[in-house]
Amino acid sequence: MALKTRTVVYQHQGVDFEGHLAFPEGTESPKPAVMVIPTWVGRDAFACRKAEQLAQWGYTALAVDLYGGAKVGQTPEESSALMKGLLSDRSLLKDRLWTALEVLKAQPESDPDQVAAIGFCFGGLCVLDLARSGANLQGVISFHGLFHPPVGLPTPPIQAKILILHGFDDPLAPPEEALVLGRELTHRGADWQLHVYSHTMHAFTNPTANDPGFGTLYNPTTDDRSLEVLQAFLREVLK
Repeated sequence: MALKTRTVVYQHQGVDFEGHLAFPEGTESPKPAVMVIPTWVGRDAFACRKAEQLAQWGYTALAVDLYGGAKVGQTPEESSALMKGLLSDRSLLKDRLWTALEVLKAQPESDPDQVAAIGFCFGGLCVLDLARSGANLQGVISFHGLFHPPVGLPTPPIQAKILILHGFDDPLAPPEEALVLGRELTHRGADWQLHVYSHTMHAFTNPTANDPGFGTLYNPTTDDRSLEVLQAFLREVLK
């Protein structure tokens, strides 16, 4: 399917953000929409390609700018510093994500009543935080995400269905943390599911991930399997 893209500039707390919007060419009516929340690196080519892939499937998709000015970490140290700035203030992170969600809903190519969010690594934590915050979403999908919840924030009813796609050998969120997350979501009455993949580390969707000593390694088989599950889940939650 042919697609179109454009940059969507918006503001939050005086900072300019640049989202990458992709949608099917010839869109005459609003389409179900998907937020794409990137890894700790920021809104890089990987995130933009994911938005474009979703557009090829028939959705309107926005690759979210997490840091402002489409800033991308150039080294692991820089990416870590950028991410920690938001991890240390989960209230700011939530407000920034909610702003991007409203921007996506406001696009003429988007159906504001049919919206989901997917996230990768740090973005996986972000989509879980959106669900935890009671955001009006049909579904959220975490790919090799981080699981620890925010502390001290309100815990309204979770509206979104939740899909977690995770590697059993992910050292950044080991199986024990997945059990804690499952108990948390069950306690809060969420509709959730967890798919755990064997012989799979962190960042399994990213072809450039090749540092098993750090715990990141691309796994093409798991990547393909997770995309099939994603498509089925999106068909379920977005009508």
